[in-house]
Amino acid sequence: MESHIYTLVRRADWAAAERAGEYAGSADDRRDGFLHFSTAAQLRATAAKHRAGEADLVMVEAAVAALGDALRFEPPGSGRAGLFPHLYAALPLTAVSRVVPLPLGADGLHVFPEGFP
Repeated sequence: MESHIYTLVRRADWAAAERAGEYAGSADDRRDGFLHFSTAAQLRATAAKHRAGEADLVMVEAAVAALGDALRFEPPGSGRAGLFPHLYAALPLTAVSRVVPLPLGADGLHVFPEGFP
């Protein structure tokens, strides 16, 4: 089982989450009824598919152990393989272990922190 999961959040949305003490999700999350997360192994493909070209993102890392029963690993609805972490609650900031800016590189792809899978 994964020890951490990841989501990509627009900076303005994350600033609002910091003020509120929790992240309630994007418009897509609210529409779908859960917060979309990825494992470390899934995150690069998720960024390329769902956040391509978005320069103003942060990568939010959350501890799985802090999320309890609201976290479920489920198949994606988009025909992708594997199980994806879905959080059926707001993300409490107490579960967040780090927040890292995710700029775009010269090639237009997101630049992940050094050592990230």
